[in-house]
Amino acid sequence: MPNFKKLTYLLALLLAPVLSQASAVSVPAAKPASAVIAMTGARDIVQEIINVIGLKPRFTLRPANIDNAAAVIYDGQRYILYNEDFLAAINNAVHTDWGGVSILAHEIGHHLNGHTLVRGGSNIPDELEADEFSGFVLRKMGASLADAQAAINLLSEDDNSSTHPGRNYRLAAISKGWRKANDQLLASANGPQPDDRAIASRPAQRAPQQTQRVAQLTSRDVLKRVYFSAAPQEQFYLTRSLQLVHLTDQGVEVLGKMSKTGDEDYPYYFETDSQPLFVTADGILVNRRGERVGYFT
Repeated sequence: MPNFKKLTYLLALLLAPVLSQASAVSVPAAKPASAVIAMTGARDIVQEIINVIGLKPRFTLRPANIDNAAAVIYDGQRYILYNEDFLAAINNAVHTDWGGVSILAHEIGHHLNGHTLVRGGSNIPDELEADEFSGFVLRKMGASLADAQAAINLLSEDDNSSTHPGRNYRLAAISKGWRKANDQLLASANGPQPDDRAIASRPAQRAPQQTQRVAQLTSRDVLKRVYFSAAPQEQFYLTRSLQLVHLTDQGVEVLGKMSKTGDEDYPYYFETDSQPLFVTADGILVNRRGERVGYFT
């Protein structure tokens, strides 16, 4: 198959089914692995996908001379195969690298749902399951619903074929997975949090980051000022190392570090000594009950 060099060549794929799985095929000769890094910067997409579902990657990602992308098993080893130029053209067409990510997530969904363990190739129920998995994973990774659906919306045929569902069915499956993940994230952010204390043979020690103090804080260290409603006169800051610090008479106390959640409404949170604090996209700090407790300036 010739390489995809132009968008018109990509659009010709609309005449054929896309995103497939097979139970046993020969693995095509692979080109040097560069497309995934080229299309997403330095992101390890497979690892990011696996991280949000808590599993280990028991398959190999490999660029290959195939039409688009496929999940296959060869000599007992699981592979995700993809055409480098196909993924690059998808990303260019939808103007975001979520297009390529959704395709890889779809293929990983075939493996994790056991589709590649059964001979027979692609079928409509399996494709819809893989689409739902793709939507679920992309929401966990922070994609909008439109971003999660972009590639399938571009590539799918209107009507069902013998192996693949029509466009509307596929978009609905992606939406189902995306909304399921969205509901989980919102429930986790706003609902009661489980006790995170582990069984231990001796008293748990306080986390080092909670008691850490630094000698001084300069203007170059500060990224944002943080105001808390309960302590309006106190000085709190977000540093360039994403630490929440409190400036006291005894020095600068590190209260916690900001981390990503993958949630669109609460993209960051601080794990502090007293309770987690969630950060909205507008820089508002809320507690686990959704109550506003502070803000960035």
